[in-house]
Amino acid sequence: MHRSDTARGGVSVAASRLARLALPVLLAASAAAQAQTLQVLHWWNSTSENKAISLLGERLRDDNLEWKSVLIPGGSGVGASIVLKSRVLAGQAPQVAQLNGPVTQGEWADLGLLHDLDAVAEAGKWERLLQPSLMAMVQRRGHVIAAPLGIHRINTLFYNRKLLARFNLAPPQNWAQFERVATRLQQGGVAVLAQSSEPWQIATLFETLVLAEGGAQFYGDLFVRKDARSFADPRLAQALQRLRAMKKWIAAPLQERPWTDSARQLAEGGAAMMVMGDFGKGELNAWGYALDGVFGCVAVPGTAELFLYDVDTLVMLAGDGADRRAQDKLALAVTSPAIQADYNQIKGSIPALRNPDLAKMDSWSRASWKLYARGSAVQVPSLTHRMATDELTRDAMVGAVHRFFVTDTVSVAEAQRQLALIAAATSRK
Repeated sequence: MHRSDTARGGVSVAASRLARLALPVLLAASAAAQAQTLQVLHWWNSTSENKAISLLGERLRDDNLEWKSVLIPGGSGVGASIVLKSRVLAGQAPQVAQLNGPVTQGEWADLGLLHDLDAVAEAGKWERLLQPSLMAMVQRRGHVIAAPLGIHRINTLFYNRKLLARFNLAPPQNWAQFERVATRLQQGGVAVLAQSSEPWQIATLFETLVLAEGGAQFYGDLFVRKDARSFADPRLAQALQRLRAMKKWIAAPLQERPWTDSARQLAEGGAAMMVMGDFGKGELNAWGYALDGVFGCVAVPGTAELFLYDVDTLVMLAGDGADRRAQDKLALAVTSPAIQADYNQIKGSIPALRNPDLAKMDSWSRASWKLYARGSAVQVPSLTHRMATDELTRDAMVGAVHRFFVTDTVSVAEAQRQLALIAAATSRK
């Protein structure tokens, strides 16, 4: 062999070795380059919500998907709905959106704005995987139109364990006990209730009072079926009276503030109790406050056997079809048992599954899941959180309840009349 041939052979061997060493890097770079970005419009902005989104983003990257948040701050989703509509009208729709509530989802689906997830549901065996009520909730006219992430229990009463222990008080199970506990706390110089006067937060408190006063059937007559006679019922009057009476347990002046501020007040001992969905538990955990350590949870008095629910769901916006495969992959991923377990553990909610890993749940989540799993008799859709009715009715009723709460000159009878008018008007739309 000539010297030049030997040299060429050595170069060839070296190049081959370099190619083999570089191949994994090139493949990884190629995969990264091919990763598909999905814009996801949502309103999750708290510490725990960001942690939950980070988890989803990490897991989706395993499927070569990139979650790009389109955050609409505000906490209640009102702004998100407006932004989503405007982006769709401008031809700039995101690929994915948080769109809670079966009525709202159905309206979007009827307009042809959502991809169906029929193939995803079949591949993921959703009929066997998901809670029956959840499977029914994400369908419209025989098609699956949304992917459920988790179920929040709205009728949750949080309490500061140290403050109640200081006065040798147990968390209240009924409203008579609540009054006694609140009186003792106030006499001891402790703020009773951490409560913002933000409209959706007042409405959240109100709907738990309606549920406590009238039960599931009456609640459904009001906010799901919009039965005209129900709005004149004494039980609604009693719930409104109790809502107004709650003002004496809230530090003056009333302030509109984010729900996270109320959670912080409770955790730091600035108030003894708080009515909030169990997303409050996720936030307290994210800050390092432990359930059954710093704080505890019970059902809002009078609602222990009922689950007032909100379901976080994602929908896939229809486009030119280029993103369809990626959208399907996302929907399949977020309903997988592994992601359901870890996401809901962070978020404070319970999985949408028939048979979740109970070992990954804390005591309140296990109790909530077991209650929800009993079926439709205990499951009550939240008005405030878009489960019970359409957006127009929801927004108008939240506004009426808020006006009643902050304006003492609005009588109980007038508030009942306003709610009845809203129900009648939106029933005819």
